[in-house]
Amino acid sequence: MILVTGGAGFIGGNFVLDWLAGSEEPVLNLDKLTYAGNLDTLASLKDDSRHVFVRGDIGDRELLAHLLTEHRPRAVINFAAESHVDRSISGPGEFIQTNVVGTFNLLEAVRGYWNDLTVADKQSFRFLHISTDEVYGTLLPGDSPFAETHPYEPNSPYSASKAASDHLVRAWHHTYGLPVLTTNCSNNYGPYHFPEKLIPLVILNALSDKPLPIYGDGQQVRDWLYVKDHCSAIRRVLEAGTPGETYNIGGWNEKPNLEVVHTICSILDELQPRADGKSYSAQITFVQDRPGHDRRYAIDARKLERELGWRPAETFETGIRKTAQWYLDNLTWIQGVTSGSYRDWLKEQYAL
Repeated sequence: MILVTGGAGFIGGNFVLDWLAGSEEPVLNLDKLTYAGNLDTLASLKDDSRHVFVRGDIGDRELLAHLLTEHRPRAVINFAAESHVDRSISGPGEFIQTNVVGTFNLLEAVRGYWNDLTVADKQSFRFLHISTDEVYGTLLPGDSPFAETHPYEPNSPYSASKAASDHLVRAWHHTYGLPVLTTNCSNNYGPYHFPEKLIPLVILNALSDKPLPIYGDGQQVRDWLYVKDHCSAIRRVLEAGTPGETYNIGGWNEKPNLEVVHTICSILDELQPRADGKSYSAQITFVQDRPGHDRRYAIDARKLERELGWRPAETFETGIRKTAQWYLDNLTWIQGVTSGSYRDWLKEQYAL
């Protein structure tokens, strides 16, 4: 069995679905079910005995110790995190509590469990920590992409909290010998994405005849990674990664935000045209940029390819088309996550 924390969120939920689609090994799924955790994502596993769901917090060390002792996982994969930059600016405390204190408590619970394993089980055990490229800071247009050796220069409360968690994971390896792996990924997109992030927000607002909010001039550049490619990379790192090492996971798809939005509009124009015949791009609305908005992220994923033989299967063009089609086919899922509190937050954040 493996233990997945945050397995009802966007990336964690996709990973659990992906894992059980290709493996008979059970998953113990621990998730706090905050606003972005959604059990509807895992509805297809409702009667699957391989999926054991527990609602709980990675900050609850007593619960963690109980679950580890009872289920005896061979690996822990930590997706649990507060992850939205905008929310971290308006309320940084939750990010420190979950991403820093929560990771500390998880590491300590796992260390206690790992210390009691047999020598053979100790050697095969892994703690895989899922992190972000945002810990590296920002890049100028001509700068080389982030490699694993790039210094940490986080610029938001979110990225600072994730940087702190990365440092804790590294320290627990070097101080205590815990066999850890860390992955730093670029911007994910795909099915089951909570519609506060750019791509699902644009799709949802386009279909709802609402403004498509673009921060600043829309020229912030991100490297886009299809979530199912991310899942395959995590599986590969878990299988063959070297303990103590960090692996960057990227999609080799650098795109300015405005280009991403125009691409989505073009796909929706084709798949579900507006009733008035106009392009969805007519709904684009520029809003005030957020504080400290990093200009460019780019991931150098050559280490992962060189050492573990992984490359993404999707281009941005193929991945974004699959994503748009998924949302068109799953409007019930979207309606289920767009609660009144979420709509209030959008109004506050974008003044729309």
